[in-house]
Amino acid sequence: MDPRPIGVFDSGVGGLTVLHECLVTMPHEDFVYLGDHARLPYGPRPLGEVREFAREIGSYLETQDVKLIVVACNTATSAALPRLQEELTVPVIGVLTPEAHAAVQATRSRRIGLLATQGTVDSGRYGELVHALDAGVSFHPVACPRLVPLIESDDPYGEATERAVREYAEPLKAAGVDTVILGCTHYPLIRPVFQRVFGRDVTLVFSAEETAREVSETLARKGIENDPAREGVYRFLSTGDPETFREMGRRFLQFPIGKVGHVTLAQLEAAAA
Repeated sequence: MDPRPIGVFDSGVGGLTVLHECLVTMPHEDFVYLGDHARLPYGPRPLGEVREFAREIGSYLETQDVKLIVVACNTATSAALPRLQEELTVPVIGVLTPEAHAAVQATRSRRIGLLATQGTVDSGRYGELVHALDAGVSFHPVACPRLVPLIESDDPYGEATERAVREYAEPLKAAGVDTVILGCTHYPLIRPVFQRVFGRDVTLVFSAEETAREVSETLARKGIENDPAREGVYRFLSTGDPETFREMGRRFLQFPIGKVGHVTLAQLEAAAA
């Protein structure tokens, strides 16, 4: 048994959709979640800059004595996962590989689409992962720069969101995809909108459930699970305003969020120095 917590991080609150699934899948584990609100969004930033942010956060979480780190951000996973796995002393899991595997398993036509941030699309990582599993897949990525601000707005289910989803879905429909990777941890919040636009014949693949399953399997494989008879706890840290994080975070986590601790950018930088 290993009582140390699991570290989870994202640029903001989107990764709470991944944490939600982890809490449901592993209710006996403890978690510490860090949202980098001071530097969001990651999607439009250069990948090298995001890579350095992720390195700082990963190093800081190690100082919190975590036993495993989940990069609950598609852009950060795209930019930094191999480097984090090389440099950190604990296992690091990203959200891309579980999704790519699930999409290749799900597709019948071998035509897969991707909706994601500009940074995730520009990295090309999803295409590499999908083609490593099935070189014959026809892969169609589409960047969706307007979706994250709309999902974080006061009206995530409004007409503007549906119009944006329809616009981004159009090239994927034209390509005849039967499986779509929703490659941003914000997107599960508007899953009904995606399903309506694509219809039931198209399989939507999210990172949250697949990633939680991989975390659980990794803990078991390495023998670092916590006592299954206990009830786990979770806590939150933000580089931005704690109250803003708490208010918006409840929408994404769908569980109570108590006190949110504050971490300065100087503390993150010092951890990686």
